[in-house]
Amino acid sequence: MKSVERKIGELDCTIVDAPGCEKAIRAIAVILHGFGASGRDLVPVAPELYRADPTGLAGVRFVFPMAPIKLDEFGDYDSRAWWPIDMIRLQEMMESGQIRDLRNDRPKLLEQRYVEMNEMIKIVQKEAGVDSNKTIVGGFSQGAMLATEVALRSEPQVGGLIVWSGTLLSEDSWRKHAGRLKDLSVVQSHGRIDPILPYVGAEWLKNLLVETGQQVKFASFNGPHTIPPAGITMATELIKAVAEK
Repeated sequence: MKSVERKIGELDCTIVDAPGCEKAIRAIAVILHGFGASGRDLVPVAPELYRADPTGLAGVRFVFPMAPIKLDEFGDYDSRAWWPIDMIRLQEMMESGQIRDLRNDRPKLLEQRYVEMNEMIKIVQKEAGVDSNKTIVGGFSQGAMLATEVALRSEPQVGGLIVWSGTLLSEDSWRKHAGRLKDLSVVQSHGRIDPILPYVGAEWLKNLLVETGQQVKFASFNGPHTIPPAGITMATELIKAVAEK
């Protein structure tokens, strides 16, 4: 698979083209990494998804934007974030067993990140000659939260949403935006023993999406804060379905 790094709009990105893109780009999958990861953390997911179905994902362009905030607490490691997190508070909650409930949280930088992501996606779509209905957005953890914000607010509606270990954030806003969508295809996976974003938060998100009429496939697994094989399988199936529309 061919890859290139370049700035698109305000975001540094890695673009990975599956075989077949040299002829025609059939779909775009924009995948966002999580808090504390490097900007290239999820780039290896592209060949993993492609290997799962080389025929179905032929001609798919993968775009991996890098979060603009560089974190100092991880030393020389290229650690990034879409918005800051109170790590001390998070550690205290994990140690005490408190539920991390973010339903009423709306990070100050979420709007700015949405604007940047929306601009980047529009540029990529124009360059590739691909419409919103052939565009999938997704991510892991904090990246999944931003991907959900983008998917619920995108106009025209995107073709699909991938949520790996995400949670319900900004509930009132998300419910309002989700209410105008029509049958958004969503795949979601979450570990039952996730210490970072509790399982119940994923259920809250799933319930909101189902209640507003979206088509949700949900995979739970007996594991922590990670992407399970089922999450890769469901994402592959979603990208294939969008590409074949």
